[in-house]
Amino acid sequence: MPPPRQRRILVTSALPYANGHIHLGHLVEYIQTDIFVRFQKLRGHECIYLCADDTHGTAIMIRARAEGRSERELIAEMRQAHLADFAGFQVAFDHYGSTDNPANRRLCGEVWESLRQRGLVVSREVQQLFDATAGTFLADRFVKGTCPRCRTADQYGDTCEQCGATYAPADLIDPVSTLSGSRPEVRSAEHLFVTIEQLHEFLAAWTTSGSLDPRIANYLAGHFLGEPLRDWDVSRPAPYFGFEIPDAPGHYWYVWFDAPIGYLAATAEWCEAHGGSFDSWWRRDGGTPAEIHHFIGKDIVYFHTLFWPAMLEAAGLALPTKVRVHGFLTVNGQKMSKSRGTFLLARTWLDHLDPAALRYYYAAKLSGGIDDIDLNLDEFMTKVNSDLVGKVVNLASRTARWLEATGLAETYPEDAGLFAQAAAESVGIADAYEEGDFARAMRAVMLAADRANAYVDAEQPWKLAKAGPDAAGRLRDVATVALNLFRQIAVHLAPVLPELAEQAGRLVGGPIRSWDEAQTPLAGVPVAAFTPLMKRVEPAQTEAVIAASKQDAVTDKNTSGGSTMEIPATAPADTGEPLAAEPLAATCTIDDFAKIDLRIARIVAAEEVPEAKKLLKLTVSLGGDATRTVFAGIKGFHDPAALVGRLVVVVANLAPRQMKFGLSEGMVVAASGAGAPGVYLLSPDSGALPGMRLH
Repeated sequence: MPPPRQRRILVTSALPYANGHIHLGHLVEYIQTDIFVRFQKLRGHECIYLCADDTHGTAIMIRARAEGRSERELIAEMRQAHLADFAGFQVAFDHYGSTDNPANRRLCGEVWESLRQRGLVVSREVQQLFDATAGTFLADRFVKGTCPRCRTADQYGDTCEQCGATYAPADLIDPVSTLSGSRPEVRSAEHLFVTIEQLHEFLAAWTTSGSLDPRIANYLAGHFLGEPLRDWDVSRPAPYFGFEIPDAPGHYWYVWFDAPIGYLAATAEWCEAHGGSFDSWWRRDGGTPAEIHHFIGKDIVYFHTLFWPAMLEAAGLALPTKVRVHGFLTVNGQKMSKSRGTFLLARTWLDHLDPAALRYYYAAKLSGGIDDIDLNLDEFMTKVNSDLVGKVVNLASRTARWLEATGLAETYPEDAGLFAQAAAESVGIADAYEEGDFARAMRAVMLAADRANAYVDAEQPWKLAKAGPDAAGRLRDVATVALNLFRQIAVHLAPVLPELAEQAGRLVGGPIRSWDEAQTPLAGVPVAAFTPLMKRVEPAQTEAVIAASKQDAVTDKNTSGGSTMEIPATAPADTGEPLAAEPLAATCTIDDFAKIDLRIARIVAAEEVPEAKKLLKLTVSLGGDATRTVFAGIKGFHDPAALVGRLVVVVANLAPRQMKFGLSEGMVVAASGAGAPGVYLLSPDSGALPGMRLH
């Protein structure tokens, strides 16, 4: 196989925000990127992996103020925590910087000047939300309300996770400050905008140039590029933690302006440390063009595929070769949740489980597309134990000991073409890694492991060992084949399991440095004493992770006063099945509807009704001393203990109904039907209070 042409590849992951710790949802991206980078380096390419902490914005300022310390003290502490978590999961950056550094300030200024020279910056007064209680203008992520386009509730102030619409926080319906819970007031302030509509034709061409997944390109065409592009608000008034705009005193670059420029700054710092040329990576006239690959989640596609290329184009910088977009992570089929113990922090996982096991599981799930992936803990345990322990590690553990005294056979034995077959498959495995379809690569590697184990099972080296000296030569041959197949598998898994690759190198053949080591078997080399490589995952370990996460949630709530956090997941496809199964009722008049009094209520007590199959007994508060007892048919779908404190919607003027279990004084509003098993309680938007009427 001819050696591949050496490429120059610059790879980034989205910058983690310095206001929180790394969780398993974040790690989908960083592990995915790290696998891609390690593969490229094994192929002999010049590949650098750059990242940084995203450090600016109102969230950092507010948290630092609440904790009585400076913003820079806070981000320094979070930087160390992030780096420790990444190292624990073997995510190896070539440089990890910060957006709060001189290089980023300088490059922000250069890009800004380019935008000014192109006539793309305008100034105008805008209506902005101000939290009088907290004493600050509200950043997008500190406002929640109802999306002005699709009317989905509980959306942040910049982007709707349901329909993908972008808007200003003041455009939200019924906005609420997440800092104080109060309704913000509207104040006028001067803002600076980048008018990217002037680059509409360029962006339409670039988004369809092959740099994006076709589904992403179609999404952009359908939601944004089919109409004039709105101006991008890139400034924030004081108080704000960030870089003050040099030619606009009192105004600061919005965090989404300086965050992607952090990619440039990290490159500049890496070049300074290694004697490289920034221009050779990012300038269009810098000689041999470098490839630029961005790995991001689909929640930040808008910024990376419209604003960011517009900034690069205006500044005369290289455009991304690929923007590789992944989906969200769910755990056991649901959103990550603190209350369920599935909001899993990286550190919690490291305290109880092998990080290499998670790297493999993610790799086996990642197909290079934008679909969400699910971490099912039972499946995780079964897959890791079966694939890594039962197939890969077991291949070495049951043969290596017979070679400790003699080393590998002097000539590689006949193996019925097993090594050659896997060597030929190396091309397809490499293609899968290149495309980001790690799941396909893992399937091919495990098929090779199955063939290798079938060979060992057929040859039965344990019987050869008992046969005495007459079978010693055959035993050495069989073990030599098995150990070579194991090392070949370790090469193909090296991007995913770097520690296993190191262990394989220590066992036989030395460090694995090149993808091509999977092409030629070893012979006549010593074999070290075998040491355990990976352990089985036990149920007690996954149970301990969930228990620890629940405790973390309790501690966090008690210390911060905050509520449990839900990680947003992609909305399911609206198939129309429920509507088809239960068509709309006959039309009613507004007078008919007005007869139904729907009220917000808080569940203050919930208990099972032992003699009823479907009912829970709920006590709900309508505010003050007004309480009602409601028997709801939600047993088996909701844990009574988890319901206490939850806001629901009740039919408050329903005539009481005497049941054998007691008097039911209303009805809790819930949804059920075809398409999804379960009974789903309706919850009001944040900020609603018991007693409020629905109109």
